[in-house]
Amino acid sequence: MHTWRGRRTENGTLYSMSPAPVIIAIDGRSGAGKTTLAVELAARLRARHKVSLFHLEDIYPGWNGLAAGIERYISTVLGPLSRGEAAAWTSWDWERHYDGDPRVTLPAEIVIVEGVGAAAAAARPFLSAVIWADSPEDVRRTRALQRDGETYEPYWDQWAAQESEWLAADDVAAEADLHIRNVADGGAPEDVLQLLPYLPGLAQVLAPELSARRGLSLRAERLDARTQAAELFSALYGRSANAVWLDSSNAGVSIITGPAAGGDPADPTVRTAAERSRFSILADDGGTFGQSVTHRAGASHISAGSVTASVDGPFFRWLDTVWGRRAVRAPEGYPGEFTLGWLGYLGYELKRETGGADVSAATPDAALIFAGRAVVLDHVEGTAWLLALDAPDATEWLDTARAAVRAAAATPTASDSQDAAAYPAGAALDGGSTGVGGSPVPAFTSRDSGVAYRAKIAEAQREIGEGNTYEVCLTTTLAAHVPADTVDPWNTYLALRRRNPAPFASYLAFDGLAVASTSPERFLRIASDGGMRAEPIKGTRRRAADAAEDAALRTELATSLKDRAENIMIVDLLRNDLSHFAVPGSVTVSRLCAIESYATVHQMVSTIDASLPPGSPRAEAVAACFPAGSMTGAPKISTMAILDRLEAGPRGVYSGAIGYFSLNGATDLAVAIRTLVISADGDGTAELTLGVGGAITSDSVPDEEYDEIRTKAYGVLSTLGAEFPDP
Repeated sequence: MHTWRGRRTENGTLYSMSPAPVIIAIDGRSGAGKTTLAVELAARLRARHKVSLFHLEDIYPGWNGLAAGIERYISTVLGPLSRGEAAAWTSWDWERHYDGDPRVTLPAEIVIVEGVGAAAAAARPFLSAVIWADSPEDVRRTRALQRDGETYEPYWDQWAAQESEWLAADDVAAEADLHIRNVADGGAPEDVLQLLPYLPGLAQVLAPELSARRGLSLRAERLDARTQAAELFSALYGRSANAVWLDSSNAGVSIITGPAAGGDPADPTVRTAAERSRFSILADDGGTFGQSVTHRAGASHISAGSVTASVDGPFFRWLDTVWGRRAVRAPEGYPGEFTLGWLGYLGYELKRETGGADVSAATPDAALIFAGRAVVLDHVEGTAWLLALDAPDATEWLDTARAAVRAAAATPTASDSQDAAAYPAGAALDGGSTGVGGSPVPAFTSRDSGVAYRAKIAEAQREIGEGNTYEVCLTTTLAAHVPADTVDPWNTYLALRRRNPAPFASYLAFDGLAVASTSPERFLRIASDGGMRAEPIKGTRRRAADAAEDAALRTELATSLKDRAENIMIVDLLRNDLSHFAVPGSVTVSRLCAIESYATVHQMVSTIDASLPPGSPRAEAVAACFPAGSMTGAPKISTMAILDRLEAGPRGVYSGAIGYFSLNGATDLAVAIRTLVISADGDGTAELTLGVGGAITSDSVPDEEYDEIRTKAYGVLSTLGAEFPDP
């Protein structure tokens, strides 16, 4: 709470306040829309705060006075305001070209200062946040002259030269917390207001704005329609720069379990495989509440419309500020856990925040969108749920989405998940079309030759023999460079999901980056009620077209002592990870070494459950388990250090996690395996990368381990018509 006090000066009674205000500077070249933005932002903030506003144009001493004006502003205005004192200053009379009237700017809970130089280097120590506004030069000139008319026109070049000279020595834009591409469409103030509460210097004072987000209203509609998800995604989000499809692409496809999988068919735990495939989520970052975030090496960059905020600090700390507290209620009768929120991926290199070393990757360490509206498909009930946060544009979007759902339900296509049921076991092994149209076949190279990979297996076994680790999940990366216009990420993903349907398949499109995943493995689920579940996969065999051979391969996996040992070691690791935040005694193993069969592989899967205490920090609970133990080995931290040395390169998206963080506190994340990453190189080419690996134990046979990574790569490579690189 702020307390006001008065004191007598030569100019009369001035006022000061305690504690000192937070000060927001809006800077940028002339004509970038700073004044309008400041006025409109102040008007919105005044709904919950006392706000004071200062314009630097009132203090510049003439058309040649930028540098002198900045000095006056800092000493006579910014200094006193930063101490919570009233600022007494002398205005400039632009008609008389001389000093004007004395004026006073009172402090307030929030002070907004705007103008060229508002965030100059000497001013920044006094500021809580810096906003940089920018527009193309022709737009800025037109906007400035329209506002100030003929008065400004003779001095435009003179003033612009001063701006350039100042900015050449003081790169304010690089120091700004928020950047605005000010297109003068009226949306900038709302976009700024969405992102300001993320800034550490403003989080406390803008707590009311954050609290208001936790009382958002959710509009929902249930439609009885077995919708073709691919058609729907293309119709709604085919033109979106950032969009996510969490795609249960094996919905309608039987996953073989049963006694050979480690349990009675009547046991509910055997049905967990089918339950993983119940829902698909389709969303982008459009609409009133839409946002996106990328994180690289200790800095998060959050975008909303025309505004981007930069927040330094660990990713999981930032995630804790935006997720984990229940903000909406689930719609009546809604069977899903996702009630809008953040969707995307966490890259493996976030391990720097959870005990691993700091390694840089070419792709962002995390990329997420915030979906204020989405479509959720329930494949069991054959329904589509339209979810939207209540906003001025919600009704229009609901109308559009409703029509798209009905159209997609009326026109089934071969690209959708139900078509995957036509692929019998082993069908993907028979060759034929890649499903990627006439695209040229990419030629992949491996970071490690067959000889080198086998040598690394031997080195991992040496580390095991010396007692430094029990199990090492060694990986390598396959990469191909192709002309950018010859690869279509969308059609590539459709081909992948037809060839290799999976419960945690996903398609993520971020500007210049696409992720096409056919992951079968859950990393971590936290339900809204605090129920936790991890389902690690360790142990893989290929599928065979011949039924007898296929059954023999399945039995071989189920009875393999080596694979069971690998799986059990990871189960123990994840039991420990979950126990960091779980209710004591709640960690249980409901399935151990079950066998599940997918289109191209048989997998050994276990299920670990636990309960999260009410009020626990959910982002920290995720961090305690990250990265997935099935992709590191055990013990996790020491083994990650061994892996850094052996692999000698980043994993990027691969081995991270893909999924959602919902506004009701729920999360469901898959391990990013069987995942093709397509990224634009910026020179007319695109890079395709595919990570593959396997668990190494003291009993591992190098030739068999190398064959296993070839098997794991097959589903993706065969879809592209490509082959595993020569040993």
